[in-house]
Amino acid sequence: MTTDYEPNVVLSNTEFDTIGSRPIRPDGHDKVTGRAIYGIDHSQNGLLHGKILRSPHAHARIKSIDTSKAIALSGVKAVVTGEDLPQDPERMVDLGLGPVRL
Repeated sequence: MTTDYEPNVVLSNTEFDTIGSRPIRPDGHDKVTGRAIYGIDHSQNGLLHGKILRSPHAHARIKSIDTSKAIALSGVKAVVTGEDLPQDPERMVDLGLGPVRL
C-alpha cells in the first residue's frame, strides 16, 4: 500500500459548469421521435455487408471450420476465418478478457 495517498484531497481549484447542467442537444428531438438518420439507415447499390458467426460454445477449441456451404450461397463474396489471418506466435492480443496469445 502506498503511504503517499491522501484521501479527499482537492487536486484542482478550477470551477466547471458542465457537471449538473443540461446541455443543449440540437439532435435530441430527432433521436427521441425516431427521425434521426444513422449510418445503418443508408443504403446504396454495390455495398457489401458482413456477418460474424460466433461459436455457441464459450470455451470450445475450434479445430476446423467447413465454409463450403457459406461459399456456395449466391451473393457471398468472401468467407474469412482465422486461417486467413497472419499468425505471429510472439504476439499478445487483448480480446477484452485479458491478454491472449494468438
